[in-house]
Amino acid sequence: MKEFDYIIIGGGCAGLSLAYELETHEKLKDKTLAIIEPRPKYKRDKTWSFWKVTSHNFDDCVKKSWENFSINVPGKTNYLKCKDYPYQSIDSGLFYEKINNKLKKNNNISFFKDISEINKKNSFIFNSVPIIKKNHLNLWQHFCGVEIKTKDNFFDEGIFNLMDFDCEQRESVHFFYTLPYSKNKALVETTWLSKINDASQKDYDIQIKDYIEKHLKLKNYEITYKEEGAIPLFHPLNEKEKNKINIGTAGGMTRLSTGYTFLNIQEHSKFIRKNFENISNCKKFEISKKYQFLDDIFLRVLNNHPEKMSDIFFEMFKASPKTVIKFLSNKSNFFEDFKIILKMPKQTFIKALFY
Repeated sequence: MKEFDYIIIGGGCAGLSLAYELETHEKLKDKTLAIIEPRPKYKRDKTWSFWKVTSHNFDDCVKKSWENFSINVPGKTNYLKCKDYPYQSIDSGLFYEKINNKLKKNNNISFFKDISEINKKNSFIFNSVPIIKKNHLNLWQHFCGVEIKTKDNFFDEGIFNLMDFDCEQRESVHFFYTLPYSKNKALVETTWLSKINDASQKDYDIQIKDYIEKHLKLKNYEITYKEEGAIPLFHPLNEKEKNKINIGTAGGMTRLSTGYTFLNIQEHSKFIRKNFENISNCKKFEISKKYQFLDDIFLRVLNNHPEKMSDIFFEMFKASPKTVIKFLSNKSNFFEDFKIILKMPKQTFIKALFY
C-alpha cells in the first residue's frame, strides 16, 4: 500500500480548510497528502455562519452578509447593529467546489474512501473525526434548518433574526433562527440546546412548519433545501499522540457556549501552516483557557436553569453589540468580559461556580 507524508482524516470543513491553507502556501509542493473522506460526492450539506472578527480565505463562498440583527423573547425584541463585525453565512457547496478545484491541480494530493486503503505507519496525521463517548448527560446544540422560497417578496434581507425564543421550550432551551438571503428566500432553523437523548424534541419538520405558518404567518412557500446537525457542547477526547494532531471539533475548535467553529478552524489551519516544518514538536493550539472556564460555568447554568436562558441571552445583548460579538468570538479583552459578566444574573452564576 502507498505511503504518504501526511494524512487528513475527514474531508469536511476542518480537513479541507487545512488542506487548502497548506496548498495555497505551497507547503505540499514536495510532500504527499492523503485525504480520507467516505462521502461519494461533495454537495451542499451545511451552512456555516459567524461574525467576521478576523479575515478568512472564503469571502467568495459567502452567500450573504448582514450588518443588522435582532433577538427576541415573548413580548420583547432588541434590534442591534454589527457593522464592525458583519455576520456571514458560507454556502458549503461553494466552499467544497473552491477547495477541491484547487487541490486537484496538485498530483501530490490524493483522496481515499477509507484509511485501510493506505499505509499510515510513517505518516503525520491530522484527524478531524471526533471520538465521542455516549453519555446521556451531555448537552448538544441540535438543529434542523430549511431554505424556503416565497412567491412574493416577504423578508427584510437587511436584518437577520439571531434568536427567537417565542416558541415552545419543553423544559429545555429552544429558539428559531432566520437568515433572509433575499426578499423571497431565507433559511429558517429550529435549534435546541439540550440533552440529545430526548427524541420528543426532534419533530423538527412540525416545529418548522408551525413557526413559518403560525409565527411568521407565511402560507405560500416551498422548501428548496434542508439540513440537519448536532454540535457537541462538550469537548471530545483529545489525547496527545505522537505524530497526530486533532483538528476541528475533534481538536476542541468548537466554542462550547455558542457552537461557533468555522473561524476557529481557519485560525488553527493558519497556525499549523506557520509551524508546518516543525509540526511534530509544535505546542497545542487551543481556544483560550479563559473562555473554556467561562463556558464551563455558562453550560452549568444552562443545564440547571434552562428556563432562565432566554432572558440571559436577551440581557447579554443589552451590552454593546461589538462587545458581545467579540466575547462570543473569542476576541474580547478583560474589560469587555467584565461588561458581559455584569449583565448576567449574579447569584445564579456564582452558584454555578461551586456545582
